[in-house]
Amino acid sequence: MKIIQSICKQSDCYKAGRTIAVKGLMIHSVGCPQPKAQPFINNWNKPGAKACVHAVVEPDGEVYQLLPWNHRGWHGGGDSNNTHIGVEMTEPDTIRYTGGSSWEETGDGEKTKAHVLATYKHAVDLFAYLCNMFSLDPLADGVILSHSEGHKRGIASNHGDVEHLWRKFGLSMTQFRQDVKECCVENDTNGLTSIMGTAVATVEQMEKYIREKNPNVAQSVIDMIPLYLIEGEAEGVRGDIAFAQSCLETGNFSFEGSAVTLDQNNFCGMGVTSRGKKGCSFETPLIGIRAQIQHLKAYASETALVNDCVDSRFRYVTRGCAAFVEWLGQKENPDGKGWATGKGYGGKILTILENIAETKVEEKFEPYRVRVKVPNLNIRKGPGTDCAKTGRYTGVGIFTIIEEADGKGATKWGRLKSRAGWISLDYVTRC
Repeated sequence: MKIIQSICKQSDCYKAGRTIAVKGLMIHSVGCPQPKAQPFINNWNKPGAKACVHAVVEPDGEVYQLLPWNHRGWHGGGDSNNTHIGVEMTEPDTIRYTGGSSWEETGDGEKTKAHVLATYKHAVDLFAYLCNMFSLDPLADGVILSHSEGHKRGIASNHGDVEHLWRKFGLSMTQFRQDVKECCVENDTNGLTSIMGTAVATVEQMEKYIREKNPNVAQSVIDMIPLYLIEGEAEGVRGDIAFAQSCLETGNFSFEGSAVTLDQNNFCGMGVTSRGKKGCSFETPLIGIRAQIQHLKAYASETALVNDCVDSRFRYVTRGCAAFVEWLGQKENPDGKGWATGKGYGGKILTILENIAETKVEEKFEPYRVRVKVPNLNIRKGPGTDCAKTGRYTGVGIFTIIEEADGKGATKWGRLKSRAGWISLDYVTRC
């Protein structure tokens, strides 16, 4: 399995900027004879697209990541969007649909079988990877679901995937969950935390955490927090891990007892190789954070840098010698290498990271505009067809939604800025 980041930054789903607390994973099948991911990426990575999943799996083992893992996707058509990561598997071009989820062979049956079995295998690998990342139990109730299972639970729209395609080849969701569980055990590396990957904590959580720990934190520190996620995403490094490391190295940006100072823009003690040594200095916070991210990548991976190297100490690292946070301390590293000599260095970072991830923040709703194309869209007094009609209609035009809610009779309801009432969002498109 190879994860290729192809984030759909032009999609309305990505621009909505909503995140979720990941409670499960939902497996989908694309529903058409298309073996490649790119057509779906092209279709979803544009304004007005109605859907966007977190990843698409191809039979050759390439997994295209379309959204950050904790981003709220548009994949399940119900409440599953608020709790589950959505993953699509491509389908062989040797079949055709005859109605609904029924299909028949149009080509080489062995090719069909090979495609289905290959995407199944790589989906197992991906789901094990995500279960380890988010500490999910694959066998726990409701954690791993197919789209059709989600519908039966009332949290997804009415689709037949993935069982409709798997059934012919003796595959089942029960077996899938068991295979993911076994893969988790094989890949868990004793539950260690990978430095490479997508951040779990949000900018809002990091900001609230540091304000609570250091009420006198400089505004310049608050302003630079998004850079951890931006630079981390660019190199495939978890930016929240880098921020947690900075909190440890700088005394929560108080710089008390730290070998570096705020004006050095060195937030990880880089270059402090002995007591009394001042360490590296960087021209701006951006360059300092980029160097830190690159240094973490040097330890965690052998993959080439994306940005030009600004880490003057990059060349001194044995590439890939500390793939996990726990191995950043030399005393815990199996090869005796690592970032720091102090005992339990990685564990201290993880404690901070856990506290950041558990920080509760109020989700901010960003109003947005929609276009109504039907002249007789009812305005109701509340979010649901069980709420009384106001007797008024929107008419055709553009309106601003200031609040969303679940309710009977629609996938989602939106409250009008005029406060005239609520409308079904199934009949609108975002502007």
